[in-house]
Amino acid sequence: MENNMDKVEKQKEYIEKVKEINKNKSLKYAILTMGCQLNENDSEHLAGMIEKMGYKRTQDLKDADLAVFNTCCVRENAEDRLFGKLGDLKKVKEEKGTIIAIGGCMMQEKHITDKIKESYPYTDIIFGTHTLYRFPEDLYLAIKEQKKQEDILDIDGQIFEEIPIKRDSKIKASVTIMNGCNNFCTYCIVPYVRGRERSREPKAIIEEIEGLAKQGYKEVTLLGQNVNSYLREEKRKGIQFEEYQGINSFATLLKAVNKIEGIERIRFVSPHPKDFTDDVIDAIAECNKVCKLVHLPLQAGSSRKNEKQNTKFNTFNRYYCRLSRRNRNRF
Repeated sequence: MENNMDKVEKQKEYIEKVKEINKNKSLKYAILTMGCQLNENDSEHLAGMIEKMGYKRTQDLKDADLAVFNTCCVRENAEDRLFGKLGDLKKVKEEKGTIIAIGGCMMQEKHITDKIKESYPYTDIIFGTHTLYRFPEDLYLAIKEQKKQEDILDIDGQIFEEIPIKRDSKIKASVTIMNGCNNFCTYCIVPYVRGRERSREPKAIIEEIEGLAKQGYKEVTLLGQNVNSYLREEKRKGIQFEEYQGINSFATLLKAVNKIEGIERIRFVSPHPKDFTDDVIDAIAECNKVCKLVHLPLQAGSSRKNEKQNTKFNTFNRYYCRLSRRNRNRF
């Protein structure tokens, strides 16, 4: 049975196949990213794979031989923006044969993919959040077989390491530590399009950040849909993971990253109020590199109706008081 490493190696073979097809050609690609920092990180991985396949980046979609849309289904105007851009590219595709690929959260919604197939049949590749790592294979088949590719999984995805990445900055870097969410808030579609929570191995995260430090990066942002519940689902289900450098929670991960020489600032998004435990608050206060700023998404709440919510706000009051006492000079 193929393991994840084998699957990634297979995609590296497809990268070489597309690179050979593109040999001696001057081809350009463009990526339009919609949505959150996790989408931006996904686009950096797409860019890493695409550049290894022989394409050079352009900011102009109409100048691209490969146009990629990395979509979001949370932002209100994302659908209109996507369909508008697809309409703009129809004539461009007719003139120069641009390959059009659409991925991201929006592609996990069947009514959206149905609309694309019906109203924008000139789209070449549709891929979901769980199949991003297979983009080289999808692109190869679209070129070689001249067939439309639809590569979407409705089940929870897996964590894949060693996917090429082309970062947009040389100073700040985003590092995904987990994917998915288990909260199923009434207003939020994220668990349905990103799947349930699954965390990366601690060793892989630390090695990636150590590598960034050696390359001169000064700031890292730890990413996850519910970042402060890192490894909680694995422990709940009894899923084995390698406890590297004492990391067995988000708080211990923060402390381990704080020790990495060369990294000067640590941020994280997005935390969930219910998982903002005392050990996380203490880690933020104690770690000198962790920025004393919390990006906390709150849609709505009523302390009259929800005693637990009221308790959490009291927790945040304690958190800010603690930070003020220990780190007044860092605000």
